[in-house]
Amino acid sequence: MATISRRSVEARLEEAVGLARAIRLDVVRAEIAHITRPRPSSLLGSGTLESLGGLIGENEIGLVVIDAALSPVQQRNLERRWQAKVIDRTGLILEIFGERAQSHEGRLQVELAALSYQRSRLVRSWTHLERQRGGFGFLGGPGESQLEIDRRLIGERIARLKHELEGTKRTRTLHREARRRVPYPVVALVGYTNAGKSTLFNRLTRSSVVAGDMLFATLDPTMRRLQLPSGHEAILSDTVGFVSDLPTHLVAAFQATLEEVTEADIVVHVRDAHHPDSEAQRNDVVKVLLDLGLDEPVEDGLIEVMNKVDLLDPTTRASLENQRLRNSQSVVLSAVTGEGCDALLGLINRRLETQARMVRLDIPLTDGKTLAWLYRRGEVVGRRDDDEAAHLSVRLSEPDIARLRHRQRLH
Repeated sequence: MATISRRSVEARLEEAVGLARAIRLDVVRAEIAHITRPRPSSLLGSGTLESLGGLIGENEIGLVVIDAALSPVQQRNLERRWQAKVIDRTGLILEIFGERAQSHEGRLQVELAALSYQRSRLVRSWTHLERQRGGFGFLGGPGESQLEIDRRLIGERIARLKHELEGTKRTRTLHREARRRVPYPVVALVGYTNAGKSTLFNRLTRSSVVAGDMLFATLDPTMRRLQLPSGHEAILSDTVGFVSDLPTHLVAAFQATLEEVTEADIVVHVRDAHHPDSEAQRNDVVKVLLDLGLDEPVEDGLIEVMNKVDLLDPTTRASLENQRLRNSQSVVLSAVTGEGCDALLGLINRRLETQARMVRLDIPLTDGKTLAWLYRRGEVVGRRDDDEAAHLSVRLSEPDIARLRHRQRLH
C-alpha cells in the first residue's frame, strides 16, 4: 500500500488496513512505499513496482489496494504489470459505503458517487448495465462501439439517479419542516470514523444502534430523543464518520444526508483521545465541516469531546485534563464506561440556555398549545392576561424563537 500524506505513515497504513477489513478483505501483506517523485504512468517507481510485484506473485494476491488517488491510466498500468485487480483509496471507500448504506436514499447516493467515479475510468466490463435496464442490446445501433455504449448507459443511469434523489430531497425538506414544528433543539454528533460516536450516542440516549470497532459502522443518520439535566429534551443525531481524503464527489453525494449537521443547533465533535493521529483527524473533520458549508471558524461553535480516556495512561490523561481546563467547550469522557457523560449533558444544557434571549409575546388565550409549548421550552418570567390574550415575557433560545415563528405562521 502506498501512502502520500502529511500524517504519520504508520497510522495511515493502519487505517488503510482497517478500511480493507471493514468489507471483510483478507489482508495478506501491508507495505509502506516511500514515493519521492510520483510517476504519471504508475505512481510508483520501477524498483518499488518490481519488489511489490514479487510479493503479489509469491502470495498469489488477487487484489491490491493503493492508499492514494490513482488516475485511470495508473490503475490500468498497475493491473497489467501485477496481473491483479488494483483499487485506490476512493474505490475502497466507495465499496464500504456501498455495503453499509441502509436507507433508500443512502443507496442512491452511493451508487451515484460510484458511477461518477467509474465514468472517469471506463473499462469494457459494463455490458451488465444493458441487461439490468431490461433492454435487448439494440439501442446503440450497429455503428456504436462498446465503450460509447458503456458511457451512454452510465450517463443515462446517473440522470435517473439524480431524478430519484430530487424526489427524496423534496421529501426530506418536508420532514425538516415537520421537525421544526417539534419543540426540540437538534444536537449532532460528528467525528472521524471509529472515534466512538455511536457508542456515545447509545450511552446518552440508552439506545442500541450499531456500534462496532469498525470503520464506517454508521452511514445513515440515526436520531433519538435526549433527556437534559434541566428536564428539557433535545434530538441527538449520530452521523456518518469522516475520514481523511474523503473523495469530493462522495462528500457531494452525501451532502443531503449530512444536512443534519448543518441544520443542528449544537455540533458535538467526538475525538479519539487515544489515537496517535488525533490532532490530524480533528483537522480532517473540520475540513469536511467547512466543505459542508458550516460558517468559519467552525471550531468556535463546536463542543469538543475527548473520548476513550479509559485507554489513556495517567500522565497523558492528566495532560488532557489540564488542556480541558483552558477550554470551557471541551469534555473529557469515556463512552464505554460512562465517565464524563453527565458533564457533557450539562454543557449541552448550558449552551442551549445561554443561547436564550428575552422576548415579549402576545398569545391568544385560545391557543393553549402554544402557551404550553412556551412554558415547556422557555423560562416565563412575566405574564399578564386580559380578555383575549396572554402577554408574556419569555426567555427563549434563538432556535426556539425560530420554531415559534414557524408555529405562528402555520396558525
